[in-house]
Amino acid sequence: MPATTQLVIKEESKPGTLAKVAGVLGEAGVNIKAFSAPEVAGHGHLRLLVNDLEKARTALKAGKVEFQEEAALVFSLENKPGALSEVAELLKQAKINIKCAYLTPSREGKRAIVVLTVSNQEKALALLQRQSLDEI
Repeated sequence: MPATTQLVIKEESKPGTLAKVAGVLGEAGVNIKAFSAPEVAGHGHLRLLVNDLEKARTALKAGKVEFQEEAALVFSLENKPGALSEVAELLKQAKINIKCAYLTPSREGKRAIVVLTVSNQEKALALLQRQSLDEI
């Protein structure tokens, strides 16, 4: 299960924010592999996984897009009822808080690709690796 870095962009929720970020990255040849964009009290919290982190950093700085970075876990689960519940329960029992989570079915639909930001990444990584979760 890979640990990765996701980019976090906190902006006012308004038309064009995602278009600007996606445009800046696209023009730099950076592919967005996954993203989540919930709105919280009028502000968007865009989280992105990209194929080239260094190129994305450079492009966002040049485009004057403020961002932060945070550690995340990326793995896949069997796409079936209860699969995510099992992982969440393991983390709960270990007293690891899930701060952010998003997922999508894989292309063939048999697996679910999961991205988690947790309160203790090293502990979560060790715990979940023991569960033989498939990595992407």
